Amino acid sequence: AALLLVVGGLAKVRSPGDTARALHAVGIRAPFWAVRGGAALECAVGLGLLLVASPVFAALAALSYLAFTAFVVQALRVHSPLSTCGCFGAIDTPPSRVHVVIDVLVAISAATVAVVGTDVSLPTVLPDQPMAGVPFLMLVAIGTGLVFLAFSSLPRTLAAVREMQ
Repeated sequence: AALLLVVGGLAKVRSPGDTARALHAVGIRAPFWAVRGGAALECAVGLGLLLVASPVFAALAALSYLAFTAFVVQALRVHSPLSTCGCFGAIDTPPSRVHVVIDVLVAISAATVAVVGTDVSLPTVLPDQPMAGVPFLMLVAIGTGLVFLAFSSLPRTLAAVREMQ
């Protein structure tokens, strides 16, 4: 979840146009500078969660994912004709129910970390991992990639299957 915040935030800082258009499509006017500012904050929360993992960063991550959930639900509710929600900059990630489910699950997970106060930052987890944490980091990268695919490719694949039926 933290790595997705960093990746998504960096993509939006670099290319805020799709996010600004997606927000506008659901009735939120946000200039590019505001999208970039929010994306930079998103990046900071993700990095904080990865490196420090304080309950504050976990709570901010939970709030971020709840905000993403609200946006995607609104986009689905108004049947906004978006090819992307802007989550990863210019990459097509259409709003979908899959997106909502993942966002809610991640928000619950981050809120749990915030309430329990467990330190699950990389500096505290890596020393306990075998082989200097390389397999762990590979699994984190693979998991992040799979969630990205669930956001980007799975909704389009499911839509194509529905059309064929």
